[in-house]
Amino acid sequence: MAGTLLGLDIGSSSVKASLIDSATGCVVARASSPSDEMAITATQPGWAEQHPDLWWEHVCCCIAAIRNQAPAQLKALAGIGIAYQMHGLVLVDRDGKPLRPSIIWCDSRAVPFGEAAFKALGENHCLKHLGNSPGNFTAAKLAWVKQNEPELIGKTAYFMLPGDYVALKLSGQFGTTPSGLSEGILWDFERGSPAAFVLEHFGLSPKLIPPVTANCGVFSAVRGEVARELGLPEGTPISYRAGDQPNNAFALNVLNPGEIAANAGTSGVIYGVTQELGIDSRSRVNNFLHVNHTEQDPRVGILMCVNGTGSCYRWAKQNLAPTSSYAELNTLAGQSPVGSRGISVLPYGNGAERTLSNALIGASIHGIDLNNHDRADLFRATQEGIVFALQYGLEIMRGMGLTPTRVRAGAANMFQSELFRRTFATVTGVPLELYTTDGAEGAARAAGIGVGLYSTDEAFQGLTKEGETDPDLGTSAATTEAYQRWKTQLLEALS
Repeated sequence: MAGTLLGLDIGSSSVKASLIDSATGCVVARASSPSDEMAITATQPGWAEQHPDLWWEHVCCCIAAIRNQAPAQLKALAGIGIAYQMHGLVLVDRDGKPLRPSIIWCDSRAVPFGEAAFKALGENHCLKHLGNSPGNFTAAKLAWVKQNEPELIGKTAYFMLPGDYVALKLSGQFGTTPSGLSEGILWDFERGSPAAFVLEHFGLSPKLIPPVTANCGVFSAVRGEVARELGLPEGTPISYRAGDQPNNAFALNVLNPGEIAANAGTSGVIYGVTQELGIDSRSRVNNFLHVNHTEQDPRVGILMCVNGTGSCYRWAKQNLAPTSSYAELNTLAGQSPVGSRGISVLPYGNGAERTLSNALIGASIHGIDLNNHDRADLFRATQEGIVFALQYGLEIMRGMGLTPTRVRAGAANMFQSELFRRTFATVTGVPLELYTTDGAEGAARAAGIGVGLYSTDEAFQGLTKEGETDPDLGTSAATTEAYQRWKTQLLEALS
């Protein structure tokens, strides 16, 4: 059996789609919609909502664009995979219609509900069973709806995640996944089943949980009406769903213990895979079931996020060199030696940081000598500071049992800088591999595994490796010294 595979990536800014040839692993068509960004509604400070049908509208636009680019290949479609923005709450009635706009990942209204549940259920109990504090995740958002919009709960058949809703629109079938429930803080790691006790604590029925099917494997198919509307083969299997960060790790072939995926866009993420649940007593990172988790072969994804990575470098560019390109700034930063001649930058200026126990310390620059330092030192210090913030988070993950063997990143954002890559590999002591891929492509590859077109090893044929950066032994001592100086500044700021 051969054919093509369609991957959909449902973001909060846009929907992306990739169609790959399963025989070669190469992308034959790509699409993105809208051309700018999807709107996010914020009727009150800290709120963020999108209507689920907005996602569906742009899914339809992407599939139409793919059909125009590669009509014959789309007719040979063998499977569909879906990646999506994590932690969103979608409430649907028995007909599958949304009852309200989705409360999406960056909405913070549910924080008090999660914090209260963390204390009431017992912090140790939550960390042992849920791997996280209930925090501001999907279950806490559902509790907010119960208290503030109770009439909707009686009308709700199921709550869903964004990817579950898109699968519902394609197939007409309700469902979710173990990985999805874990990102909503509704999976009991110790018992290996949905954490009904969290819903019961909030006074909600466990019957609100949709049927649970595997992350990767056929669980529904494109229904006739939708197939005719979108030009898809009727009955095409839908065989994969995953949140964006676990899926990004999958797209980089990060599946086994010790493997790590990294990205550094507006925010920075390190996502590492272990075989057992590790606990950080201060809940500074998150644990989710990875996309290839099974009861027989467990896989846990540890996710660490730093809010201010690319956003910090953008701020420096806008205020210190607004007419220069990022490539020019990277060259300029390379003129300063390792350690930036004593300057340290703390890049924490984009909100409260989970790795700092939700402290809000802002960004800061330390050690400037007005007679000696220049822009080259500042730009290098900014890049080093971002890398050091990621390393600080990685140290937390190491303390939870993660033993890095390699790090993989997409060839985008901060990782386009050779200086950034070299500093990252040197301070972490782990080789860094760079690849050209994205979330939609990863979802398409996973769909092929789900329908049985190929094995996991065969799924990554066609994945393009751009290069590899090894730790620089010649600058290792100076880089470590700069990191320790940076860390001292951070601990002083936190005291």
